[in-house]
Amino acid sequence: MTELLRIEGLTVTPVNEPEKRLVSNVSFTLEPGKTTCVVGESGSGKSLTALSVMGLLSTQLKLAQGKVIFQGQDLVGLSNDQMRKVRGGRIGMIFQEPMTSLNPVLTVGKQIGETLVVHQGLKGEALKSKVAALLEQVGIPANRANSYPDELSGGQRQRVMIAMSIACEPAMLIADEPTTALDVTVQAQILKLLDELKTRMNMAMLFITHDFGVVADIADNVVVMFRGEIVESGPVAEVLSNPKHPYTQALLACVPDAEGKKPLKPIDYAWLREGAAA
Repeated sequence: MTELLRIEGLTVTPVNEPEKRLVSNVSFTLEPGKTTCVVGESGSGKSLTALSVMGLLSTQLKLAQGKVIFQGQDLVGLSNDQMRKVRGGRIGMIFQEPMTSLNPVLTVGKQIGETLVVHQGLKGEALKSKVAALLEQVGIPANRANSYPDELSGGQRQRVMIAMSIACEPAMLIADEPTTALDVTVQAQILKLLDELKTRMNMAMLFITHDFGVVADIADNVVVMFRGEIVESGPVAEVLSNPKHPYTQALLACVPDAEGKKPLKPIDYAWLREGAAA
């Protein structure tokens, strides 16, 4: 199948410390309609990889080398104006924290509508109708368009973020730990919604997470990152059933069993110490 996204040799460094690699030589692909989960602990480089795709690295960081080829176009080196057409239009993104990602002084309908105004030029009744349809698509009544973020629950706010991200029917959706701040019941609802939208809209999804339980639920392929590097990748069933790398094995050992009888195991970094000593 034709690749939608190809990341080649992606390397991110601090501007003032070019020798320090926060993401090092990361390469993987994503096909249309498929979900790739990038999994790892905090600081593994998974979110930096996603932000690099979107051209949203902070001014303290730089993309030192690598390619981000999306729909046959290398996004690296595009101007800010060119990337603005990609963000929200061809690629949607859901950020980690719905409580702070929305503007508290604007109604949620206004915030969803901004994307449609910028990328599709909608206005008036056409804009209002599209916003209402998007809210209903993510399970929120249309009359909530006039609500402010603080009038919504955490789960509802994340649904608003999802509505914003799919407003222009992007070919790819990047979800950066979109369920981390939600309780487990709401998390399951959001994951189900994302999977349904992906199938209905034939979107590819790049899903960032630290949770192998989530990976098992939604992924077609998985990329495991540790200290800025990919240590293992492949089809999800293969990686889950026969993990090769000690870090992948350690992450899987941390996942609680459904009955709650298996003791939780902290990650043992003995393999890392042994490798350094070898």
